[in-house]
Formats: sequence, C-alpha cells, structure tokens
Amino acid sequence: MACLAAAVAPNVELLGAARALQGIGAAAGGVVAMAMVRDLFGGRPLVRMLSRLALVNGLAPVLAPVIGSWLLLVMPWRGIFVALACYGLFVVCVSLWIAETLPRAWRHDAGHATVGQRYRSVLSDRVFVGIAIVGAANFTGLFSYLSASSFVFQQIYSFNPQEYGLLFAVNSIGIIIGVQSASRLTKYVGPQWILAVSTVVMLVSSLLIVLLDQAQAGLWGVVVPLWFFIAACGFGFPCVQVLALSAHGHEAGTAASLLGALNFGIAGIVSPIVGILGTGSAVPMGAVMAVCALVSIASLWLVVRPRTVPELAH
Repeated sequence: MACLAAAVAPNVELLGAARALQGIGAAAGGVVAMAMVRDLFGGRPLVRMLSRLALVNGLAPVLAPVIGSWLLLVMPWRGIFVALACYGLFVVCVSLWIAETLPRAWRHDAGHATVGQRYRSVLSDRVFVGIAIVGAANFTGLFSYLSASSFVFQQIYSFNPQEYGLLFAVNSIGIIIGVQSASRLTKYVGPQWILAVSTVVMLVSSLLIVLLDQAQAGLWGVVVPLWFFIAACGFGFPCVQVLALSAHGHEAGTAASLLGALNFGIAGIVSPIVGILGTGSAVPMGAVMAVCALVSIASLWLVVRPRTVPELAH
C-alpha cells in the first residue's frame, strides 16, 4: 500500500510519508525473517541458514541501485514504486503458505512478559550488546560506501551509469564470497574468530583507501581495497547474526528487532557525515569506514571478548 501511495503522491510531503511507511514495512520483514530462522535452527546449522539470509541482506543495498537504474530505462520513476508494489503482493502471497515456526514450548501468553522485560533480558546480555555494536559499525561502514560512491566514482573518476553499475556488480561478488566463506569456515572455527579477522581486514582496507588516494594511486588504489572491505563485510554479516541470536531463541524477535534498529539507525545517522567531510576525494569515505572498523574491533575485544563466547552446538 505504501508503494502505491508513493507512486501517486502529488507532492514531496506525501511521498516522504509513504517512503517512511515503506521503511517500517521493510524493517518488519527483515526482523521476522531472522526470528523465523532462529525458531527453526540452532548451533552450527543456524550459521548456515543465517549465511543465506545475510547473503540477501548484504546484496540488497548493493544491487538495489543497479536494478533501479535499469528500471528507469524503461519506465518513469513512479513506475519503480509500482514494481515494488507488485513485488510486495508476491511476498504477501508467498507468506500465506508459510507455517508457524515458533515452537509451542516457546510461545507465551500476552501477559507472560512485557515488551520492556523482553528488551531488558536481551540488553542485559553482554555478548549481544557487543555484537550489536559490531554489526551496526560494520553496516555503517558499508552504508558510508553506498552514500559516497556516486560522488567518488561518477564525479571524480567520471564513471558513466553503466560503468558505475558494473562496479556495484563486481562488489556484490565480494559479498557473496565473504558470506559463503564464513559459512564454510564455521565448521572449523567459532564465528567470533571469523568476525575478528573480518574487522581487521575492514580496517586495513579502509586505511589503504585513504593512503593510496593521498599517494595519487588512481582508480585502482580505491577500487581494489574497497572490494576487500566489502568482502570483509560479507565475511562478518552471518557471524554477527548468529552470535546475536544464538542465546536468545525465546526472544528471537526482540533480539532481531534491536539488531536491525541499531544497524539502520546508526547507519542513517553516520553515513551522511561522508558528504559533510567533502566529496573531492575518496579520503572522507575511507576515513569514516576506518572509524567504523575501529569501533567494531574495540567492541569485539573489549565488550564481547571472543575467548568467553561459548562454542556453538553441532
């Protein structure tokens, strides 16, 4: 309904209101999907299933601009909202066939626990809080790239729309490789250690963007470390989700909602800072990404403390 309202909005105020409703609906879908996966799986199988979910979540913000640019070749901008409405109708039809996933033993009466009690239970978990900070910082680093990339590549390096779309496609391959690698490696090491490696790669890659840009290394001095940064984000996405949800099967929806709110809330606040710092080079983008990586590393080692995280069940 929000998509159709946006498609026929006569002014920017109503368009903004419709877009806000779209955001609420999209956020609910992401939270429910994570909670359903946690209802059905635990231990290492949870990692595999969340890896598949993380693949979709990670690819969506990267591929969405590309798909949108393709649609604009054959329809006006309002047509994009009609296409989204059709997709939403398809999702509604599919959801009608999905059975209840929450085990009966985990179901509670409405009065069993208040919303505040559930949030208090999740937020009292040190590991969850630390992992939520890591996830939000990683997601903010990715969004910093998304918000600055058009300035960096289209204005500084004069990419045309097709070249810019190709760059997004190549970077999406990095997310796929990262997510799938993490899924396989959890058979041998805990997700907290995979996350430790991914955050270091993110830091090194973002610092290389700054240093190579200052050294006037040209386009490849930005593109190559940026690809590794994005791949490292994919490497960490499923690990963040499994560490945040594994101990909260009974409050999976609450934990997932907090995780999503922090991810998008902090990313929405911080990513515009890249534009404020300037768009004349790749340095502001790389600097914000480096700060995000530093926050991730600090939270992982000072709050989560990987050595104290219990191993996942097989």
